[in-house]
Amino acid sequence: MSIVTFWNDDKEQTGKTLTAVAVATKMAIEHNYKILLLSTSYRENTIKNCFWVDTVQKRLGNLALKNNNIAVENGIEGLSKLVLSNKIQPSLITDYTKVIFKNRLEVLNGYSGGGDLSDEEKWHNYKKVTECYVELVKLANQYYDMVLVDIDNQVGKDVREQLLEIANVNVLVLSQRLESLNRYKELKTTDKNIMGPKCIPVIGKYNKASKYNKKNIIRYLEEKKDINIIPFNTLFFEAAEETGVTEFFLKMRDIKDKTDDNYIFMSEVFKLVTNIITRLKDLQMRMR
Repeated sequence: MSIVTFWNDDKEQTGKTLTAVAVATKMAIEHNYKILLLSTSYRENTIKNCFWVDTVQKRLGNLALKNNNIAVENGIEGLSKLVLSNKIQPSLITDYTKVIFKNRLEVLNGYSGGGDLSDEEKWHNYKKVTECYVELVKLANQYYDMVLVDIDNQVGKDVREQLLEIANVNVLVLSQRLESLNRYKELKTTDKNIMGPKCIPVIGKYNKASKYNKKNIIRYLEEKKDINIIPFNTLFFEAAEETGVTEFFLKMRDIKDKTDDNYIFMSEVFKLVTNIITRLKDLQMRMR
């Protein structure tokens, strides 16, 4: 059972969340893992828009009878209350998730802030929710084979640091911009979250036409190993806005033309999935 985070500490858009979505979907299709993809976002529905439209979440069975004040449309709010009050078992987390692939992939969406609350009240509620994330991830790790956590920068530095600390692997999603590359180059010699073997750097929204292509990035960063990329793919981007990600991945699974942009995208996602799994196994071996 493993925890994998997707993170960056930049304000720019690096494709972090869609990288997490792509990895979770490809991993669920290709491997027999029970996976939870957990969003820590604040009123941001990128992950939800990838998989489903606004419908009432699955019923909570007997638990719903005991907690009928829980807004099941956004499971994290009700779930966080149980976590913070120490009233939940790991196996009950699934009652608050959206099932994407049965026994393979479930999603726990971030805080949506529904209702008639003011913006100030919603922010206050979100900060209360963030207090549960570390314990929630620990609990989920007892039930799921893989817990993939998309870390939103709004969770706060303390929560982010704790999530990175308890994770087995941390996927750092960078952009091709020189500023982002320079920041990584500097921090990989000073930041414990980047220096160690737990960190996997990835270039998100990769554009092969950029001056800073993969070959030049590896040379510029003085990397000794290959670096993962997730190419920008128009069809995937559109599918992510139209709840079509699962259909996209299943449709493109058997594409054969190695020159096709979709084949290249799927290949690079698979490489990252394989790298994550390999790194997890290597780190587990070191601990024995």
